[in-house]
Amino acid sequence: MDEPSGTQKSGVSLIPGVLLRGVLMGAADIVPGVSGGTMAFITGIYQRLINAITAFDVTLIRCVFARRWEEVFRRTDAAFLATLLLGIAISVFSLARLITFLLETQPLVLWSFFFGLILASALVLLRHVSRWSVSAVVGLSLGVLFAAGIGLSPAFALPVASWSFFVAGFFAICAMILPGISGSFILVLLGMYPVVLEAIETLDFVSLALFAAGAGFGLLVFSRLLSYLLREHHSPTLATLTGFLFGSLLVVWPWKVPGSDAGATVPVSPNYYSAQFGENQLLLCLALMLLGFLAVWLLESRWGGPER
Repeated sequence: MDEPSGTQKSGVSLIPGVLLRGVLMGAADIVPGVSGGTMAFITGIYQRLINAITAFDVTLIRCVFARRWEEVFRRTDAAFLATLLLGIAISVFSLARLITFLLETQPLVLWSFFFGLILASALVLLRHVSRWSVSAVVGLSLGVLFAAGIGLSPAFALPVASWSFFVAGFFAICAMILPGISGSFILVLLGMYPVVLEAIETLDFVSLALFAAGAGFGLLVFSRLLSYLLREHHSPTLATLTGFLFGSLLVVWPWKVPGSDAGATVPVSPNYYSAQFGENQLLLCLALMLLGFLAVWLLESRWGGPER
């Protein structure tokens, strides 16, 4: 599903497709519970993205100091990364306000759409597990349990301290590149989501620098681990990531009620929800689930093979 390293395209031919992939990743990362890594996976660029990230190493630093710029651009797949980041930025700045508005005014409808997206994504990834073994089945099961556990966990707050921003950045970025687990949702669970937003709004550069340092460290470390696992244990790793997606359906299930633990929510049936809160918008939500499901299958049929 991913184009092997070394055969990647360069130049203007890659820009439209990669830019759109970046837009999709940015849109997913805005909402707690939806992963940009999911979009990278279903549009066929996940392995290429991991390869580009893991290129940032000591050898690359030597190339920079030696001013071997052509080698730097080639090793980092710079055109691909720059185009992808541009798409993410366009999406974040253009869609953030809209999605925030919909979360506040039409949460059932929006979460239904994302539920359909993730369900289809999980089924698409399941088709790409090439060989089923005991380890793959175990990985799938553990992925479901882990993501579901995160989805049902009550939020707790890290103390507001300098090290908290580093820790939050580390775990948020690790989650962000995993299909099925959202970095912003991890920030919610850590109690750091409003704190980080406040740091952005007040331009607290020290706190933001610590957050960025944690994210950078987590990205470099965790991307290497993922790259190794996908290379040496492809089917069990892919099965585990698929499990993350299935488990994360609890995170984006539209109809939830507050749980007994502070900050926790419990998925319920639409009928139970309507008995507690009124209209459950069932037909509209089912239509949006179907729309999200079909959107993923169209994306996968267009871009699920080698990149084009």
